[in-house]
Amino acid sequence: MGQISLMSIFQNYTNGKKIFKDKDILTIKFTPNNIPHREKQIEQIALILAPVLRNEKPSNIFIYGKTGTGKSLCTNHVIEKLMETAKQNNGTAENIKTIYINCKMRKVSDTEYRLLSQLIYNFGEEVPYTGLPTDRLYQKFYQLLDAKEQNVILVLDEIDALVSKIGDGILYNLTRINQELKKSKLTIIGISNNISFIDNIDPRVRSSLSEEEVIFPPYNANELKDILKERVSLAFYPETVPDSVIAKCAALAAQEHGDARKALDLLRVAGEIAERRGFSVITEEHVDEAESRLDTDKTIEIIKTQPKHSKAVFLAILNQYRNGLKNIQTGDIFDQYAQICKKNGLKQLTQRRVSDLISELDMIGLVNAKVISKGRYGRTREINLNLSNKLIEKIEDLLSKEFVL
Repeated sequence: MGQISLMSIFQNYTNGKKIFKDKDILTIKFTPNNIPHREKQIEQIALILAPVLRNEKPSNIFIYGKTGTGKSLCTNHVIEKLMETAKQNNGTAENIKTIYINCKMRKVSDTEYRLLSQLIYNFGEEVPYTGLPTDRLYQKFYQLLDAKEQNVILVLDEIDALVSKIGDGILYNLTRINQELKKSKLTIIGISNNISFIDNIDPRVRSSLSEEEVIFPPYNANELKDILKERVSLAFYPETVPDSVIAKCAALAAQEHGDARKALDLLRVAGEIAERRGFSVITEEHVDEAESRLDTDKTIEIIKTQPKHSKAVFLAILNQYRNGLKNIQTGDIFDQYAQICKKNGLKQLTQRRVSDLISELDMIGLVNAKVISKGRYGRTREINLNLSNKLIEKIEDLLSKEFVL
């Protein structure tokens, strides 16, 4: 019986209406030839990096903007075109090396040792998984870097995740490295969703890292519509995606920080739902269902990637919420957080650091922290949750595997 029903599911899917021509075009790994509404930022990055074509060192660049505003896409696009030009330009490509590191990837940059191992690996060498002193790794990296005349461009995507995991010591060392290099030059491009992280790092690192700054503003609904129309023509068969569906995906994503990634995800998931149900055209109802599904998945994914102490603070907020409290105050959260640390053998952070973590949770949309005035008693923050009960249960289930509750 089970086998027959599975056969019929697969048979129906094979014989059903096809909506997608190439689904990969709606994913993050696709780099379009044309990137609408980012001409200014692309030109800025290109002008800053152009000196490498004359074997000169460009300035370090700090690129920031909300998620889904095209930061990584534009940076990779410019570097790709730069390398193409270098290949045509008397073989200067041999003297240019680019390294891309996503600092949010697990086991890549969650310790200084792992990040240095990854940098060394990019030069074709390997070091033991653990065991060497960190200064030996620095020495090895410097040697590889300075082995020949070259311009190295190091892209640290989600650089704020790196700093929150291991501090800014490694950034200090990397931004000062050119003073020690004799043959080569190192340029750092830091990409971040969080502008405020740079305010909390060593002032010397801040001035070195953000020699040039490029800002990516959120997309508006009309700009998102243009982006979606271009992708729809490549990703879907004709007449499967009505204009009303494109407009709805753009409007929903524009409400949420103008996130092109969200707009593309909505369209992709709505298409999957439609195709699964045998529809030949995507409807607005499919978009509504896709939004509900994505919101759940995204929140769970965000919580999974948070550092341990951020999870403990979030759990403290959840516990207060479960006790029926609304407009929770920072002091109550800190007391609850202290209990969680004690139960789980965690070294407790200061109240100020916990307050910073609450701000970060607010910034990524997990909580809503509102500053209110208490007259002559000063100001405080009231924290609330904007999550459905069903989602809260899923989060509690996830955190119960990591913490003694």
